[in-house]
Amino acid sequence: MAKTFSRGDRVAEQIRRELAELIRMEVKDPRVGFVTLTSVEVSPDYSHAKVFFTTMEGERAVPELAQGLRRASGFLRRELGRRIRIHTIPDLHWVYDRSVERGAQLSALIDAAVRSDAAHSADISGDDEIDVPPADENPSA
Repeated sequence: MAKTFSRGDRVAEQIRRELAELIRMEVKDPRVGFVTLTSVEVSPDYSHAKVFFTTMEGERAVPELAQGLRRASGFLRRELGRRIRIHTIPDLHWVYDRSVERGAQLSALIDAAVRSDAAHSADISGDDEIDVPPADENPSA
């Protein structure tokens, strides 16, 4: 069964696309240079939108980047109003998205576990002798 998307989901995705283009093409603030918008969550009445972002510059650049995004919010809302026809243009709330970093950390942990497991398997398969107690020492026999 095909997944159906609500109007709110479609509006959120359109807002994400439009904001990404506006930031890339129109915002002149150098603090907002390397930002990627990962998702947008819109309230049911469209009055608020959480805009999740990440940056290639790492978490140390987030406070300055968030300040630049907040400063550009008025301009971005006005331009959204010109590009999207909805009854309410939402207030933009900028939220740093840590999921990319968490994903990289989890990937590193998985890689380490796989390497450890492979090394452990190599150690076990490297032993030609298997320790089996003699039949008279086996308590269950």
